[in-house]
Amino acid sequence: MEALALERKQEQNRELRERLEQLKKERNAIILAHYYQRDEIQEVADFRGDSFLLAQKAAATDAEVIVFCGVHFMGESAKILAPDKTVLIPDERAGCPMADMVNVDGLRKLKAKHPNAKVVTYINSSAEIKAETDICCTSANAVRVIESLDAEEIIWVPDKNLGHYVQEKTGKKLIIWEGYCNTHDMLTVKDVVEMKAKYPNAEFVVHPECRPEVVAMGDFVGSTTAIIDYCKKSDVQEFIVGTEDGTGYQLRKDSPDKHFHFASKFLVCPNMKVNNLKKLVKCLETMKPQIYVPPAVADKARNSLERMLQVR
Repeated sequence: MEALALERKQEQNRELRERLEQLKKERNAIILAHYYQRDEIQEVADFRGDSFLLAQKAAATDAEVIVFCGVHFMGESAKILAPDKTVLIPDERAGCPMADMVNVDGLRKLKAKHPNAKVVTYINSSAEIKAETDICCTSANAVRVIESLDAEEIIWVPDKNLGHYVQEKTGKKLIIWEGYCNTHDMLTVKDVVEMKAKYPNAEFVVHPECRPEVVAMGDFVGSTTAIIDYCKKSDVQEFIVGTEDGTGYQLRKDSPDKHFHFASKFLVCPNMKVNNLKKLVKCLETMKPQIYVPPAVADKARNSLERMLQVR
C-alpha cells in the first residue's frame, strides 16, 4: 500500500510539473524559490536563492508574472522592486513571525528618541517597516551595509541575533530591536554539543540568526548562500548544519558525496513549508493570491531596498 501511494504521488507530481510548465509559458511567468522551501518547490524553480539573490532576480526579470515561493515579506519586496509585474504567492498564510515582531509605531518612537540615527532593517520585515527605513540588508550583505554607513547611531531591526553578530563583526554600536527568528533561535548550545559528540569529524556551519552563544561555536558562520558555497568548496566531507532544513536540497545537490546532519530536528520553518506544488500550480491557474503594496508605502520602501542593492 505504501509503495502504491508513493507511485500515485510521483504520478501526481509529474502531472503537476507538466501543467506548471504550460502555465509558465501562457503567463510569461518566472518561479522564484527560497532555499527553505520544500524540495518539490525547489525542483521546479527557475531560480533558487536566499532573500538577497531573489530580490535581485525580481528586480531584473523580464517576466510579466513573478511567483514567489517564500513568505509574504519576500513577495512584497519583489512587488516593490518590480511594481509593473504581477507578483503571486502560492499561500498567503506564509507569514514571518520575526517580521511581525516589529511595528511602525514602535519604530517611529525609537526614531524619535534617536533623531540622528540611521535605520537599517533586515529584509525579513514588512513593507511598512521598510518604508520607515534608510537602508535594508540581508544576512548575506548585512556587514557590508553597516560598514557603508557614516553614522554614529544605527537603529537595527528586527533580528537581535543577527544584529549582535553584525555589531561584533563591524565594531559599530547598534540600537538593537528585540526580535528573532523562531526557527533559528530554537537551536541551543546543548543541541550542538550533542551533535558534535555524535559526529566528531564534522564541521559546524551556522546562520547568524541563531543565538550568539551558538554562533560562537561555528567553524563557519554565514548566510544561507554562504553556507551552501562554503560546504560545496570545502574539502571537509561531513557537516553539522545550523540553519533551516530546506537548505539540505541545495547542499545535497551540490555535494552528493558529502554528509549533512542538521543540528536539530526542529530547524523547520512551518511558514516556509505551507507552500507546495499543488498550490503553486493553482496560483498560476487562478492568478491568486496577488501581492499588493500601497503605492505610497512602496515608493518609500523601494528607496531602502535600492540602496541595499547598490552596496558592493
